[in-house]
Amino acid sequence: MSTDSRRSRARKRRGRGFAVAFAAVLVALVVVGGLGGVVAVAQGPRVTDVQVDPAAAIAASGSRVILTTTQSLQSVDPAQVEVDPATPFTVDTAGRSVGVRFTLPLRDDTDYRITIDGVSGLGAGPSSTLTETFRTPPLQAYLMQRGTPEGDTIFRTDLQGEAGLPVFVHPHIEDFRATANHLVISVRDGDTARVIVTDPDGGNQRDIALPGPGYVTNLQSADRGERIGFTFSDADLSAAGGRESRLFTASAADDAPPTEVGLNGGDVRIADYRFVPDTDSMLVLTFDSRLLLTDAQGGNAAPLGSAVSIDGIARGSSVAIVERLEGIREIDLTDGSETGLVTPVDPPGLAGRATPVPGAGAGTIRSFADISTDGVSRSTTIAHVDTAGAVRPLLEVPGSDTALQTCVSPSGRYAAVLVAPRAVDNPFDRYQLPLPERLLTHLVEIDTGREVTALQGFDLSWCQVPPQ
Repeated sequence: MSTDSRRSRARKRRGRGFAVAFAAVLVALVVVGGLGGVVAVAQGPRVTDVQVDPAAAIAASGSRVILTTTQSLQSVDPAQVEVDPATPFTVDTAGRSVGVRFTLPLRDDTDYRITIDGVSGLGAGPSSTLTETFRTPPLQAYLMQRGTPEGDTIFRTDLQGEAGLPVFVHPHIEDFRATANHLVISVRDGDTARVIVTDPDGGNQRDIALPGPGYVTNLQSADRGERIGFTFSDADLSAAGGRESRLFTASAADDAPPTEVGLNGGDVRIADYRFVPDTDSMLVLTFDSRLLLTDAQGGNAAPLGSAVSIDGIARGSSVAIVERLEGIREIDLTDGSETGLVTPVDPPGLAGRATPVPGAGAGTIRSFADISTDGVSRSTTIAHVDTAGAVRPLLEVPGSDTALQTCVSPSGRYAAVLVAPRAVDNPFDRYQLPLPERLLTHLVEIDTGREVTALQGFDLSWCQVPPQ
């Protein structure tokens, strides 16, 4: 037998051996893969990835927890979902993922647990229960102090005031607001008004182009996102004319110039306004007491009668609390219907403005002034009023002090009460937004009435409007 023949037969044997080995490996892989698929189906959907941003969840509504699973899912009904502690949410299902969206900000420094029962894949197989836990971080906020040795200063701080960090300093800060990703600061350089936008740490400063030389007042921010508003008056305003208290909006996220919100008919000067949460609408009150619901351009303003003041709109809500001549009313901005605000039962004094608390049926925070028969203030009680009118005191302010403003944290967990101590010898400064020189912001947990701390300064970043 020739050498070439032996080599040819050897090559054929090696080829048959390789083919047999390859086929065996392929069969094994198919079997393993098939078994893996059978096991996955037999176990029901399992979580392979979780997306959640706890820091964003305490700052604004709309944050989500997204669970990605091993299988494409049948649609999940909200009744299958439990969130503990309870908070309002919506659910959506797409492919292998199910998302839980929180319609209000979450409580800070809290363990949350999401349980989804009866989750089924599109194919055959049993259902399963998906569970995810996460903890939200402690809440931080910004506040301002005027007249520090370094100048007017905006600080970032924790709720105990033990980690205050200065992020922006200027000789004359009128006001500021915090958006989702920026600080927006109204300052004056001599006679010149400026609106400065910075990063959250005070860096990357840039100016918003103002309509001209003049005055900026009533700086506000939307409940989430980057939208801000302010009223503007020309510096050369006189009896001959000029813009006075005109409303402008802008985005802190870009360099586009502000847009004037035009209003037709009557007095177009703005006495007050509010952003309507989760919409592009604004509720405005004009100098001639017209209450209007408008978009950012103002061309489609819907009249809502007359009003004296706007008390507020809670985050995540479309119900505004306004004061009319006949009393304080709740107006549903989706259809214009309204009801009277619940009357407090056994109030500890004369009821003042009402600050709505986020969450359905969460009630309001109101101030009650105890005034003697000769007109002297004995004290002011800051209290929670529930939907049945029950009054629960949160903070007692002595008659020697003055309560200037009440705000509520994004989640509705805390109330912030701005107080001017010893008002008789606490003179006002000479700013456009004049305030007493000494100010304390008291933080109170609404559920328990426990005072957390008292911080020196004002304009806590929960407050979407300036002290009024």
